[in-house]
Amino acid sequence: MGSRNIPSDKINLRLILVSGKTKEFLFSPSESAGDIAQFVFDNWPQEWVDESVSKAEILRLIYQGRFLHGNVTLGALGLPAGKTCVMHLVPRENLPEPNSQDQRQKSKGGSSSCCSASCAIL
Repeated sequence: MGSRNIPSDKINLRLILVSGKTKEFLFSPSESAGDIAQFVFDNWPQEWVDESVSKAEILRLIYQGRFLHGNVTLGALGLPAGKTCVMHLVPRENLPEPNSQDQRQKSKGGSSSCCSASCAIL
């Protein structure tokens, strides 16, 4: 199997499921993570039938370890057209809210550093 001929204005997205199965799709840089999830859902590969999901909304893309929000486009991620890019596709009801767990630790950390800073001034 040689490398596929990827059109220079498209990004070849290799999506990896939790099970390790992969499938490649061509998308343009202007398409968003939400568009991609919808497209994959509508064109669900035969060989992924065991992993099918009930609705496109729960399909999430992970790129370099980060969940992509639905409105992020491939172009915005700086993905090069004409190349293959690998992402993970996982079913998740909702994304971790940026202001949940994370934020609390940050604000705690923030207050302690502020306190130590004031000590330093004294």
